[in-house]
Amino acid sequence: MTRATIELGDVTPHNLQQLKRLNQVVFPVSYNDKFYKDILEAGELAKLAYYNDIVVGAVCCRIDILDGTRRLYIMTLGCLAPYRRRGIGAKMLQHVLNYVEKDGDFHSIFLHVQVNNQSAIDFYKKFGFEIVETKEQYYKRIEPADAHVLMKILRPQKSENETGFTIKS
Repeated sequence: MTRATIELGDVTPHNLQQLKRLNQVVFPVSYNDKFYKDILEAGELAKLAYYNDIVVGAVCCRIDILDGTRRLYIMTLGCLAPYRRRGIGAKMLQHVLNYVEKDGDFHSIFLHVQVNNQSAIDFYKKFGFEIVETKEQYYKRIEPADAHVLMKILRPQKSENETGFTIKS
């Protein structure tokens, strides 16, 4: 038996419909046209996952800046159910981790997960993410409506009095 190949590819205007369809199947929420318009501009932060040349997953991220601190927000990371537990999600998340490491200027990576999605929570915990907050009524039209915020700190935030200068006495 030949080994399956898992590859990541760019999101383009030609395959955007595949991303839309995938998201409709994988996620209980729907995304608007602006989401997809922004994805086309996202470059390395949006990838389709191919399993033996078939689109089976996707990851879409954006850069958030909060109080001058750059954070990467994983908007979506999902895979069709029959293809789960085959390393596809791990490959997509590893791509994101490599991106932030190469950039070197991100404080953290974070995302929202529905509180009852234990498999997703366990998946992210394997990669060093922790639940840092639970937002009640985060989702509008799905139950349960609450979401955990999972975060992986990449580098501690500098304290207010940290100047970066070394004072020699």
